[in-house]
Amino acid sequence: MKKLTAVLLVLVVALAAAFANGSSESASAEKSEYIFAANCAWPPFEMVDDNGDVVGFEMELVQRLGELAGKKFTIRNVAWDTIFAGLANGQYDAVASGVTVTEERKKTIDFADPFCNIGQIVVIRTKDAGSIKGVADLTKKKVGVQLGTTGDFALDDYDVVKAQYDEIGLAIIDLANGNIDAVVCDSTVAADYVLANENFKTVLSTAGGPFTTEEIAICVKKGNSTLLDMINAGQKTMEENGEMAALKAKWNIL
Repeated sequence: MKKLTAVLLVLVVALAAAFANGSSESASAEKSEYIFAANCAWPPFEMVDDNGDVVGFEMELVQRLGELAGKKFTIRNVAWDTIFAGLANGQYDAVASGVTVTEERKKTIDFADPFCNIGQIVVIRTKDAGSIKGVADLTKKKVGVQLGTTGDFALDDYDVVKAQYDEIGLAIIDLANGNIDAVVCDSTVAADYVLANENFKTVLSTAGGPFTTEEIAICVKKGNSTLLDMINAGQKTMEENGEMAALKAKWNIL
């Protein structure tokens, strides 16, 4: 009898645990707020303005996607080198930070539909335009990149001396000051610094065109189809009603 009672007790506890887990999963699926991580040092996708506010193309995109989904999408500014680990361990629900879609990343995260195509490009001091016309002219030169980015990885195929930075803006400053020979970064980021930034547009130039082709997309934790579907549905609406094109034009996303 005691054995039977013990068995029944185990069954009751197991059923209660299963019910609790089911309730928890259901509650998770019905979240009203989702946290999007971004490394806000990649203009024009995401940056911190002079007032300390997080702004940029992707930041406005995330906010609009939240409105279309009827959910609160909140941006959290985090370091790039920990951004994917934080997504994996549940510190946030998604990453919106100019993330390039790669086969390696697809193994551990799920990507929404890409919202633009970019490439890696070389940024130089304008006075060096005669000697550096593209990535092929960087042999043995000191080239700045942001650590762990596709620009960093792209230079593994070239005989250069890499100077790795936590933020691409620091590399740009070092380039302008003559401490390194070039910077490799996303073409949209380069355009922002070279064409729009008053501090650099008379000092820096791009050398040649992009030497890689990459798709950029928001990503979510592996298996989070609920959030992924909301992002894709919102982006589709924005593409169809012209909002996406208008937002890209506002932030010079080509």
